[in-house]
Amino acid sequence: MSTELFFKPVTELAGLLEAKTVSAVELTKAVIARTKAVDARVKAFNSYDEADALAQAEASDTRRAAGQARGLLDGIPVGFKDVISVAGQPLTASSRMLANFVSPYDATVTRKLKDAGAISWGRLNLDEFAMGSSTENSAFQATCNPWDLSRVPGGSSGGSAAALAAGEAIATLGSDTGGSIRQPAALCGVVGLKPTYGLVSRYGLIAFASSLDQIGPFARTVDDAALLLEAIAGHDPLDSTSVNRPVPRYSEEMHRIRREKKVFRLGIPKEYFGEGLDPEVGAAVEKAIGFYKSQGCEIREVSLPHTEYGVGVYYIIATAECSSNLARYDGIRYGHRSKEAKDVVDLYFKSRAEGFGAEVKRRIILGTYVLSSGYYDAFYLRAQKVRTLIRQDFLNAYKDVDAILTPTSPTPAFRAGDKSDPLAMYLCDVYTIGVNLAGLPGISVPCGFSSGGLPIGLQLIGQPFKEAELLAIADLYEGGHDWQRRHPKL
Repeated sequence: MSTELFFKPVTELAGLLEAKTVSAVELTKAVIARTKAVDARVKAFNSYDEADALAQAEASDTRRAAGQARGLLDGIPVGFKDVISVAGQPLTASSRMLANFVSPYDATVTRKLKDAGAISWGRLNLDEFAMGSSTENSAFQATCNPWDLSRVPGGSSGGSAAALAAGEAIATLGSDTGGSIRQPAALCGVVGLKPTYGLVSRYGLIAFASSLDQIGPFARTVDDAALLLEAIAGHDPLDSTSVNRPVPRYSEEMHRIRREKKVFRLGIPKEYFGEGLDPEVGAAVEKAIGFYKSQGCEIREVSLPHTEYGVGVYYIIATAECSSNLARYDGIRYGHRSKEAKDVVDLYFKSRAEGFGAEVKRRIILGTYVLSSGYYDAFYLRAQKVRTLIRQDFLNAYKDVDAILTPTSPTPAFRAGDKSDPLAMYLCDVYTIGVNLAGLPGISVPCGFSSGGLPIGLQLIGQPFKEAELLAIADLYEGGHDWQRRHPKL
């Protein structure tokens, strides 16, 4: 049985743990063994601490034996993207700049998962400082897609998606700035949820673009995603952008909505089904639309007229915020410090030149440019105005529909090295960045495979703070298919 444990969803494993059919130590050993067996090929982990994970598992079993289990996540190994702080563990952002940094404290989401009894398991690879769409920009290694090791897992949370798909964790956390949870979830055939901006605390997350970043879960099923969201959501006074509102029990609320609201109104944005969409992806999404119709859902065409400006607006705002956030890495307080510097000015220059990779430097330079005197109004200020129009497009559409249905990624996973042109890489996020610009929740669920056996993702975009309804709509689709029960053969 232990050989199959690492592919089971949280909800099933929670039942086995509760019945004492399986122990947390047995489950954790199965995950560790799987990681040792496959990660040399997948390269999802930057690091992991086997002894620490087993100690956490033993503590979980002790709690359960005393009748003090903390809920469904108690004893479940959860992996963390290497931009989310875990006290005493490396926190590298997959960058030479932080190659030797150890986090002195837990992120709020880490503390909440620990409080729920989850086992913090390993540091997962990403594009450096979360800047990329393929996890090829890591300073340490390029993560591979478990379905085809010659292809990318998506990014920037590629390690989180690949580890889950490969059975190296039971669930994982990532961060999503322009699609960095949903796009790799689609490419790796798992569920990826980006919550409404402000629903989940960003305290302890290494910042890329503070008005866009949001932490969220990767899971095997929509039910699992609901459980994880329930654990990590909620107001946090340590995050000034955290919204103070009650957190429902998403898993129960989702099923209540499924029972009571039989008909969902789904919007299909005409701007998302044009040039650049791979025919096989388009066909899979059309089948998903047909399934919703067969379930009695109302399908309506909607328009998001400012979609064409999304990529340009995103790469102005995100790079501007990145330029400001990464100014703290100066070789003085922490992080990489050049040994070749002759004076303090030289120290700034050399430390940053040596510590940052090419893509991070590109975005810092672009962001500094759009914020500079004489260009601020022409670029940054104008981008913020168009961002407001993009958000308004979504809010207008929601007057007629409950959620919006789109492809997650324009193509299945591409081969490593295929998109050396930065602009080609940026266009991978064309269907996902609008969600971040508008601060909305979005989820990607598996909806098929290409003729080459590569996963395809369906994106559902919900209304602000209506995650329970979004999860219910995703669960309706998942319940009629078995994509989530298929696993890569490594």
